[in-house]
Amino acid sequence: MSRVGLLPIPMVDKVSVDIGKNNIVTVKGPKGELSLQVDPDIKLSMGDGELTVARPTEQKRHKSMHGLYRALINNMVTGVTEGFRKDLEIIGVGFRASVSNGVLELALGYSHPIYFVPPEGIKISVVEARGKNTIVTVEGIDRQMVGQVAAKIRGLRPPEPYKGKGVRYVDEYVRRKAGKTAAR
Repeated sequence: MSRVGLLPIPMVDKVSVDIGKNNIVTVKGPKGELSLQVDPDIKLSMGDGELTVARPTEQKRHKSMHGLYRALINNMVTGVTEGFRKDLEIIGVGFRASVSNGVLELALGYSHPIYFVPPEGIKISVVEARGKNTIVTVEGIDRQMVGQVAAKIRGLRPPEPYKGKGVRYVDEYVRRKAGKTAAR
C-alpha cells in the first residue's frame, strides 16, 4: 500500500484547486499558477478542504502513479504558497557571480565569463559575503524547474575533490582527496 499516496493534501485558505477535463489539475495561489496532466486512471476528489488521490486497482503501474501524483500535486500547492529555493556556494580564488538585467554572469576560472539566462518563472539572486564565499540563490514556484536550474549552474564547474573549488549546494558534502606526495 502506498503510504505517500494515502495522505490527503491539505488546502490552504489562499489556494484554489481546479480539477478540469482530462484530469488536468490547476493550482492557483498567491505566488502564481501551476497545472499538471494527471493520468486518467487516477481519481482525484475534493472534500473538507482536502484533496485525495485514489487508484483504481492494485496493479504495479497504478501503485507507482498513486504516490507520484500525490507528491507532485502537494509540491504544486507548496510552490504557489511558499515557493522553493536552492542555494549554491561558489568557492575558489577569483570565482565570482553577479546578476544584471536578470542574467547571471559567472567567472569560474575559464578564459571567458559564462552568462546564464534563467527560464521564465525562475528568479536568481547573488549575495556577496565579505571574506566568505559567494551564495547564488535560485527561487521559483515549480520545484522541478528550481532543481534543474540549480543543477545546470552547478554543472558549469562542479566541485573538485583536491581543493574543493567550484560550485556546490550549500549543504553539500564534497569528499576531499589527498594530493600527490613528494618522493624522496
